[in-house]
Amino acid sequence: MKVLIVGSGGREHAIAWKIAKSPKVDKIYCAPGNAGIAGVAECVPIAAMEFEKLADFAKENQIDLTVIGMDDPLVGGIVDLFEQRGLRVFGPRKNAAIIEGSKVFSKDLMKKYGIPTGAYETFSDAGAAVKYLETSEYPIVLKADGLALGKGVLICNNFEEAREGVRTLMLDKQFGAAGDSIVIEEFLTGPEVSALCFCDGTAIKTMTSAQDHKRAKDGDEGLNTGGMGTFSPSPFYTKEVDEFCKKYIYQPTMDAMKKEGRDFMGILFVGLILTPKGPRVLEYNARFGDPETQVVLPRMKNDIVEVFEACIDGRLDTIDLQFEDNAAVCVVLASDGYPEKYERGFAITGLGNFDGKDDYFCFHAGTKFDAQGKIVTNGGRVLGVTALGADLKQARANAYKATDWVEFDNKYMRHDIGKAIDEA
Repeated sequence: MKVLIVGSGGREHAIAWKIAKSPKVDKIYCAPGNAGIAGVAECVPIAAMEFEKLADFAKENQIDLTVIGMDDPLVGGIVDLFEQRGLRVFGPRKNAAIIEGSKVFSKDLMKKYGIPTGAYETFSDAGAAVKYLETSEYPIVLKADGLALGKGVLICNNFEEAREGVRTLMLDKQFGAAGDSIVIEEFLTGPEVSALCFCDGTAIKTMTSAQDHKRAKDGDEGLNTGGMGTFSPSPFYTKEVDEFCKKYIYQPTMDAMKKEGRDFMGILFVGLILTPKGPRVLEYNARFGDPETQVVLPRMKNDIVEVFEACIDGRLDTIDLQFEDNAAVCVVLASDGYPEKYERGFAITGLGNFDGKDDYFCFHAGTKFDAQGKIVTNGGRVLGVTALGADLKQARANAYKATDWVEFDNKYMRHDIGKAIDEA
């Protein structure tokens, strides 16, 4: 069969790598892809938001399955268009992808159906938001309603910071229309865990857990990013936590969406915080996480194409999801200055060091070929160096060893991905 992947980041590279292992698949395309994805798929110069062009390509090339990796096209309704064109596609429709596209919607859904989450209020008027903050307890969390590349969350320690946060999101429009409305949420404490789930509209099955490091600098300092590294599994995600979440969060979310006429088929990413009072939902995403995917898929035993098809056909309950009894760590190699200003176009060397090493992976995020055919940096997050190990300590040591195998000017990384767990 022929598969088309829509996206261009490290997540899509990991998905392409995993799909390439399926005996069902003869040919993979990726639009637009990147220099690393080009090693396992034919990259097509069509942007992720060019829905009609993508559908035309899928029709003309007799694509059997399209997998949507990114949030923007999902929220924009690409799945609806593909289905209207008679194309087989994996991902939630527009009316279901709103669970990520609007934090106001998702928080209201959780409140309506009693799904555990933090207390909150929503605002579309900056003055009303500031007035509310005058009598709030601190710290407090401000979230842009819409998509903001994983960066539209501000933790404010006092009223002055919160007032400035409202200005940043709602008046200065740092994240554009995403800040037209905001959620003001109580600050919760505890380990944060990512749970990626396959969904078929009725059934939901959880993959192995992961933990992300969102801040730019060591010690969880600096600005929020799309993710500077991750590890799997999370030692905090115990059997008891899993059972609680299945009963009170995962299945209730699926049931709630169905009751709202928004059947969810695809990947539901549940961002959890394990508070002293139990697990709470911080956020939902409507697709694979990045860089969580880079540590979850290398541990997955199943043929991912079989799972995709089971979700589309409404028979996910027939799939027995299985993961290796090991661990994985991903360290993101970024361009210095990310997530703010950074330079592009630096040559990347040493990529061949990963060839033939089964437990080491270099997933490309922001790369491209230059005019001479050399691979160069083309983004804030450049590479996701991932390694497996018998446990987290070994996986972490392997991943950091592998970060020395590849070089480029302006290379930057955190040095404490998984360190607290490693030393526990």
